[in-house]
Amino acid sequence: MSSRRKPSRRTRVLVGGAALAVIGAGVVGTVAANAADSTGTSSASASAPVAARGGDLTQSTHLTLAAAEKAARAALDAAAKEGRQVSVAVVDRNGNALVTLRGDGAGPQSYESAERKAYTAVSWNAPTSELAKRLEQAPTLKDIPGTLFLAGGAPVTAKGAPVAGIGVAGAPSGDLDERYAQAGAAVLGR
Repeated sequence: MSSRRKPSRRTRVLVGGAALAVIGAGVVGTVAANAADSTGTSSASASAPVAARGGDLTQSTHLTLAAAEKAARAALDAAAKEGRQVSVAVVDRNGNALVTLRGDGAGPQSYESAERKAYTAVSWNAPTSELAKRLEQAPTLKDIPGTLFLAGGAPVTAKGAPVAGIGVAGAPSGDLDERYAQAGAAVLGR
């Protein structure tokens, strides 16, 4: 009978991890060696970052997180003053969520709807109530992923260009949702 103890789980994990590291280092070394081209230079140096010229760049303005929080809170407060349970979303120029607040008692569907209204408003730089009217002439607009053509979204602009969208969902009507979204946008202009 052997007096050797079975290695602990921790020891087995450490030994296994070390073995994987050695194997991984060998694979990386092999790949790096094979990356050298016929002149003996590696492809890593050939793919070094290239600096773009100033004339090839654009600049965009983005809403700060603090401003997004301020706008979301203002929209939520405007709804709460009227006894409405809503969700509020603020998205950046690219449609990415900056802040989403689900008010006490807001329906489960309101969270996603608020984000989609905000995304739609910033994408077209127009209130979603206006965009909903455009569906009569172009009904396939509603098929664009991530959009929601119901009243309740308001764009936020700087120097005439969209920088954010605010969406509100959960009030009994889209007109109320949009009024609360506009209240959120209004605090950014003060």
